[in-house]
Amino acid sequence: MSQPERIKGFLLLEDGTLFRGILAAAVEPTVAEVVFTTSMSGYQETFTDPSYRGQIVVMTAPMIGNYGVNSEDPESERPQVAGVVVRELSRSYSNWRANGDLTSWLGASGVPIIHSVDTRRLTKHLRSAGVMTGVIGVGDAPGDDARSALEACPSMEGLDLASVVTTDQPYTWGPDDAAYHIVAYDFGIKRNILRLFESHGCRVTVVPSRTPASEVLKLSPNGVFFSNGPGDPAAVDYAPAAIREIGDRGVPMFGICLGHQLIGLSYGGRTTKLPFGHRGGNHPVKELASGRVLITSQNHGFAVEGGVDGIPGAPDLEVTHINLNDGTVEGLRHRRLPLFAVQYHPEAAPGPHDARPLFKQFMSAVRDDVNRSGTTA
Repeated sequence: MSQPERIKGFLLLEDGTLFRGILAAAVEPTVAEVVFTTSMSGYQETFTDPSYRGQIVVMTAPMIGNYGVNSEDPESERPQVAGVVVRELSRSYSNWRANGDLTSWLGASGVPIIHSVDTRRLTKHLRSAGVMTGVIGVGDAPGDDARSALEACPSMEGLDLASVVTTDQPYTWGPDDAAYHIVAYDFGIKRNILRLFESHGCRVTVVPSRTPASEVLKLSPNGVFFSNGPGDPAAVDYAPAAIREIGDRGVPMFGICLGHQLIGLSYGGRTTKLPFGHRGGNHPVKELASGRVLITSQNHGFAVEGGVDGIPGAPDLEVTHINLNDGTVEGLRHRRLPLFAVQYHPEAAPGPHDARPLFKQFMSAVRDDVNRSGTTA
């Protein structure tokens, strides 16, 4: 591959902190919320995860791009991130599955990547000051255009980005003759979720985020899934009514990430923005019933308020998992209905896979309901 151009660039944070680096190509000022992830691998999955929509992602792993990109690993059809910040950008790649380099792949989608940045100092700053908006631009220092763009950038709080990333039309995934039929609300769904449902004998109908419960129930699903996604869960104010209506019918339901937060909101809980969020593949989560600790993949900036003693305002919800770093709610279930959700990602690719059995848990609830009702897909 060709050597990347050495174009001086910068990242300016809204608090005035400036980081200098090298841009792979000249770009117009790019503004977004700046977050960091501690994942050591899986950068292609990270950059295509719709939950990162509207964010500049700082990679804490020191070298990125060394295994290139391929056509099999993306979690959506294109990169979703607004920009990428790395310490060292590999100038070559080596992997038998690769069919291209990271720089060209991001460039084809207009995603700027700035390297040779002190990402350790940047990450420590975001951990202490909290995530904030930033602007990537060309040059040693920002000009008026970059500062104006930064000032105009909206906060993540109050943004309904699920409506931006959701599918326009329903579509199906998996064989038509599958044993079970799952309807999945697309708030920013990842492809590996669909792959896992298919591996468990399911056909999945993926529906837009604003689909009314009545339309979902007409599809006679054996279970309903609420996906991950970006933005502020409180801004997705059209979802709770649908969740409660489906729940009242006793249909087994499962939520991940944004889906978890929306279920919490649906039954009386509240959400709050975390100082710097949870993003990466090494977050410890405790399962309260067993005391077992799971190493999990996470990507979220908001959380359901509460802790081991419960979720304020939501007496029907029981906390099942907590984060061992900060005690935030990582899992919940309804005390009467066949409904549970987790904040982390059991479908994580490339991993970890400690929480992968949660799909089996959901399918067990689906099979039990099918056996009681006598209906299948």
